[in-house]
Amino acid sequence: MNKVILVGRLTKDPEIRYTQAGKAVASFTLAVDRFHSQAQAAKTADYTPLLAWDKLAETCGNYLVKGQKILVEGRLQIRSYETQDGQKRWVTEVVITDMEFLEKKSAGQGYETGRVSANENSNINSFGKDVFPDEEIPF
Repeated sequence: MNKVILVGRLTKDPEIRYTQAGKAVASFTLAVDRFHSQAQAAKTADYTPLLAWDKLAETCGNYLVKGQKILVEGRLQIRSYETQDGQKRWVTEVVITDMEFLEKKSAGQGYETGRVSANENSNINSFGKDVFPDEEIPF
């Protein structure tokens, strides 16, 4: 099983590109705090490169900003390529399948917290709109 779940903050705004076939791809880095014992005072973080494709990539480009805290779920991908001078390079990254906003943007920046999936064709603002505040929840 290849499954990765990370919680962290964006180190910069996502970069959106389009393939020759017209598919959107977003790339950005997530700073994930390492677990620390109380004996360790200094905080450290791992900087994990992330990729999102298609509708999820466009959502990342439209709604994510540097410093924002998110949860991502995806799979680990390790790939290689050859540089122009013939050297082989390896890249390790997480391909996102689901993403959840863990905090709202500051006032006036325009999104609500919620979950976005690569498998869904839903609007992010429709998350959790089925239960009205004056109705009882049946459990």
